[in-house]
Amino acid sequence: MGNLFGKKKQSRVTEQDKAILQLKQQRDKLRQYQKKINLQLEKERQLAKQLLKDGKKEKALLLLKKKRYQEQLLDKTENQISNLERMVQDLEFAQIERKVIDGLKVGNDCLKKMHEVMSIEEVERILDETQDSIEYQRQIDEMLAGSLSQEDEDAVLAELEAITQGDVELPEVPSEPLPEAPEAGEKKPGLSFHSVR
Repeated sequence: MGNLFGKKKQSRVTEQDKAILQLKQQRDKLRQYQKKINLQLEKERQLAKQLLKDGKKEKALLLLKKKRYQEQLLDKTENQISNLERMVQDLEFAQIERKVIDGLKVGNDCLKKMHEVMSIEEVERILDETQDSIEYQRQIDEMLAGSLSQEDEDAVLAELEAITQGDVELPEVPSEPLPEAPEAGEKKPGLSFHSVR
């Protein structure tokens, strides 16, 4: 009674799936038929041998004609099985192609929406701004890295020349007397002349 008030569930099985299933079932029935005919052919062959041994050549000939007809049926059955298998493969491949096409449609719709958001002019503007920002950052990097212009280089070299010509300030010499060194006769315990050096 739950089905009276409930919604009918959507089946995941498509018409193509049903068609493929029916084709495969038909193929399997034909294979069973082939097995049956093959067993029957083997029996009739043995029976024809027995009839020949018994001297019943006419019956053996009739049985071999029937066997030949059934072999032709087997060939037709094999062709039908091949056709069914080809049809199944074509249907399965068509389903794959449909999924690919559906995927392409979704991708194209997504691209269209993205193109609506960004125009070519906006992309060019963003790229120009990015290039300007990169150039500005390069200039800042050159300044911070100490890249000097030719004038700055000349000024630094002139300053170096002035320093080396005579205005060199040397450190002051200490005016306090140096401590006296202990005499050779006086030794303090634990200290030696070599350890002071």
